[in-house]
Amino acid sequence: MRILICSDGTPPADTATRIGGSLAAACRAETTLFGVAEGPRDEQPLRKALEAQAQSLRAGGVTPEIVVRQGEPIRKILDQTRATAYDLVVVGTRHTGRSGLHWCSEKTYEVIKAISPPVLIAIGDCSRLKRFLVCTGGKQFIEEAVALTGKLAAAVGASVTLLHVMAEPPAIYADLVRLEEDLDRLLESKSELGLNLRRQKGVLEGLGVPAEVRIRHGIVIDQVFAEMREGDYDLTVIGSSPAQGMLRHYIMGDLTRTILNHVNCPVLVARAGKLARPAGFWGSLKRLFGA
Repeated sequence: MRILICSDGTPPADTATRIGGSLAAACRAETTLFGVAEGPRDEQPLRKALEAQAQSLRAGGVTPEIVVRQGEPIRKILDQTRATAYDLVVVGTRHTGRSGLHWCSEKTYEVIKAISPPVLIAIGDCSRLKRFLVCTGGKQFIEEAVALTGKLAAAVGASVTLLHVMAEPPAIYADLVRLEEDLDRLLESKSELGLNLRRQKGVLEGLGVPAEVRIRHGIVIDQVFAEMREGDYDLTVIGSSPAQGMLRHYIMGDLTRTILNHVNCPVLVARAGKLARPAGFWGSLKRLFGA
């Protein structure tokens, strides 16, 4: 595994170094400590700060390569991830506001959308990595994110909860609600949701990771935050999918942005596969009823 830890030498970058270092040590990953000096005068102070962070990494059993570039930070991070295939990029940030679309530095959101590897946003006062929450839509395209989460969880000895939130359906679908609330029955069913959740749980357990599935009903973001409060999770995992079209970037939806704006724990934005082409009305019914 290769991990890129991005640092500008500020306190939020210390959080990224600590969390990235913990994962790198557990995964025995090749690690790059990467900084971008926006001007010539910034390079020497940045190198000094990176060397201090590298010392803390070495104390934890990680021997990082230090790389410093000059220029615009987003462009240089993008160039670095194109030149070397990283499995994970770690970026530190903090909340800088409490209103508008961006409560963190706008560069944080731009990194998520611009680069190909999964991005771990190191935010808050994380002191452990033992309970992971994966927000799954119950679809196949999230399975790459589940597999990455499983590898990280296995390395650090964490458990994983797969959370799926269903909108409250009309009363005529009461039988479907009862199926979803009966978790064992749902996971044994041939419905698309049951099959996908069972497969995702199996991937995690196959890696030796304790895994459970949670089903909630209601408004997605409200239920995600309720689960996070009740479960005392150390890391939240959400997926982002490639945008359609010629431009190569990733979609950061409202759920991702809202979670980043409000949480006080690390967030892993894992790359999901492309959405499957809709199967049409009859195909959807067939999957729903397991025909």
